[in-house]
Amino acid sequence: MAWTELCREKESTEKTMPEDPGSSVLQVKTPDFEIAEGLAISVSCPLWQSRLSDAGALCLQAVTAVYQVIGHEDGATPPEISVVLADNKTVHELNRDYRGFDKPTNVLSFALTDGETGAQIPGAAGAPGIVMLGDVILAFETVENEARSQEKSFESHASHLVVHGVLHLLGYDHEEDDQAEEMEALEKRILAVLGIDDPYSLPDERGVA
Repeated sequence: MAWTELCREKESTEKTMPEDPGSSVLQVKTPDFEIAEGLAISVSCPLWQSRLSDAGALCLQAVTAVYQVIGHEDGATPPEISVVLADNKTVHELNRDYRGFDKPTNVLSFALTDGETGAQIPGAAGAPGIVMLGDVILAFETVENEARSQEKSFESHASHLVVHGVLHLLGYDHEEDDQAEEMEALEKRILAVLGIDDPYSLPDERGVA
């Protein structure tokens, strides 16, 4: 999935989240479908490689945990998701150009189609096709600063951001109180699978946009 083309072609909605105070990422049981087949991971900022021994494994575990908790149809084709590990400059420009906020943020979620959780790409002879959800883009410097300033694990904070971004692609939101409560509860369950503590336990993290 070419996330740069997506950014040029459409307006998109950015979602941010509170920071994650959790612990290290654990091994996660893989669902029936092979998530790795539908997951594209791009490291456009080499600083990620200096902080993570295996950025690809971290992203795969986070996305796998999402589907382990929310469920999926047995034998289904894994939806296509792009995770881009970028820098502040890249995220700043996207946040400015597509949201009107002239600053970097920790994570951006770009759904493939506005108002939907993805686009169905038909298969041959009417067979089920590939569901292309969109892109999740993280800013290294912001993620690192957040983790350091609040004494959090960089790995678990990055995992939390990937989980949060993917849930937005799947249609979850936190604009309204009831939406936020539902999404937060779901995140807690997913992060527990990863061995990450409740990221919403600190008072100053409640209600962060």
